[in-house]
Parts: sequence; structure tokens; C-alpha cells
Amino acid sequence: MTKQKLTYTDAVAELESILNELENNQEVNMDLISEKVKRAAFLMNFCKKQLHELDAELEKMLEQLD
Repeated sequence: MTKQKLTYTDAVAELESILNELENNQEVNMDLISEKVKRAAFLMNFCKKQLHELDAELEKMLEQLD
């Protein structure tokens, strides 16, 4: 089994899926909720890191244009 690299787009899509599942789930399964919230936290941190890296790259490119 090959491990696919997580992308920003995939992370956002998974976050939206988790949110939708939690909002529409009528059963309260604490184990499931805990697992989903932990995964969502990981994905949010991943996205935040990706955005900071992109911002740094863009700043560097803009500095080179001056």
C-alpha cells in the first residue's frame, strides 16, 4: 500500500467532511467524536502550516521583485 502525501485541498475537504458528519449525526458516540476532533485538529494545524509556508514563499518572491 502506498502512502499518498496529504495536500492542502485534501485536508480542507476532509475537514468539511468531518464537520458535516458531526453536524448531521444524531447519535452521540463520544469515542467517535473524540477521534474526529483529534483528526480535525491535526488537519487544521497542517493547513495552517501550509498557509504560513506559502506566505513566506510569496514574501520572498515579492522581495526579489523590488
